[in-house]
Amino acid sequence: MSDNAPAGLAVPDELSRRLGVADAVVIGLGSMIGAGIFAALAPAAQAAGSGLLVGLAIAAVVAYCNATSSARLAARYPTSGGTYVYGRERLGDFWGYLAGWGFIVGKTASCAAMALTVGSYLWPAHAHAVAVAAVLALTAVDYAGVRKSAWLTRAIVAVVLTVLAAVAVTVLTSDGAQVAQLRIGGEVTISGVLQAAGLLFFAFAGYARIATLGEEVRDPARTIPRAIPLALGITLVVYAVVAVAVLMTLGAADLASATTPLTDAVHAAGAGWLAPAVRAGAAVAALGSLLALILGVSRTTLAMARDRHLPHVLAAVHPRFAVPHRAEITVGVVVALLAATVDLRGAIGFSSFGVLAYYAVANAAAWTLSPAENRPPRVIPGIGLAGCLLLAFALPLTSVLAGAAVLAAGALAYLARRTLTRGGRESTETTTTAGPTDGATPIGGENTQRRGA
Repeated sequence: MSDNAPAGLAVPDELSRRLGVADAVVIGLGSMIGAGIFAALAPAAQAAGSGLLVGLAIAAVVAYCNATSSARLAARYPTSGGTYVYGRERLGDFWGYLAGWGFIVGKTASCAAMALTVGSYLWPAHAHAVAVAAVLALTAVDYAGVRKSAWLTRAIVAVVLTVLAAVAVTVLTSDGAQVAQLRIGGEVTISGVLQAAGLLFFAFAGYARIATLGEEVRDPARTIPRAIPLALGITLVVYAVVAVAVLMTLGAADLASATTPLTDAVHAAGAGWLAPAVRAGAAVAALGSLLALILGVSRTTLAMARDRHLPHVLAAVHPRFAVPHRAEITVGVVVALLAATVDLRGAIGFSSFGVLAYYAVANAAAWTLSPAENRPPRVIPGIGLAGCLLLAFALPLTSVLAGAAVLAAGALAYLARRTLTRGGRESTETTTTAGPTDGATPIGGENTQRRGA
């Protein structure tokens, strides 16, 4: 029961388990597909050139390791918070906090990036205003309940997959598609490919939404390990097909400079009639990602608020809708402010750094599982941990510096809080033990000594 519940009104402390495997997969797809196809392909091509597909493969391997580690941990700890909870339980309070902090700041930037993608496609001249409106509208949808959010995400994913299938078929069967465009040229560098993989990882990270919903899925020990690899596998197939189609049509150089690569690809294929549908699909995909991202960030905020790493007032669960309504409103307001001010491509790099740090903790936590706890083969969390660290520091320097600074600020805030809490506790214990300092015998002290004698 909530401490703030009005008299006579029962307020739930836990969220309602309403989601099945299909709902969880759809929420994961809604988080990943919009981000990857419409926001990350162009900057990744700018970094890797014709090595884009190699970067995609590396990102997929790291994502698979992270997904496997997350699925095993989520089945063991089926509660809201994701790696924040896993790090706390397996590695200690500080590492759990650091993972949660990295997730919240990184994915808040992702929310802003997706909102700006909506604005850029729907009304480029007023992209920031449209982005803010989208954030506020979807926060209201999330507030009404996770089940409603899952149904809306299902519709969004269906529309986006239909548009992407139309683009892939149209482009791949056109005369403009050239297999020679897929050949890796001499301009490709290892650092560029790794940077592209780090940027594309931003697109794969949506399966975390499934883990952070651990308190809202039915039979989480069965549902989460099934839903995460399903969502990741479907997304990888979609990414690979669309990336190949766009590369074969535009080539690496034109893709790198494109602001709307899929629209440019259908024009190059002589199918300009499809461009309006592509623009609409891009906006819808970004909305789907934004909807699921707000869900995930608010649930991690809820978990951290429960442990008082964030203001405890954010831990409230709505008595009617059974959602963390105060956390959702707070996240929505912060994202709306960012959407009004930040740059799209910068937000992607910053988000990638924070999320890679989050998954580094997840893999380290999975490493500590015992065989009896259904630990994955040790090579999986090992590759995942090394891959996360490698890709994080291969990102653009500005993203690395900004991300490291924000993580350091969060760590310092944690240490300062612990120091103040410990100092206050020691002061209280000293006062209680010492008793009065004026030489008087404490009340009951004499009788106590006599009973002991």
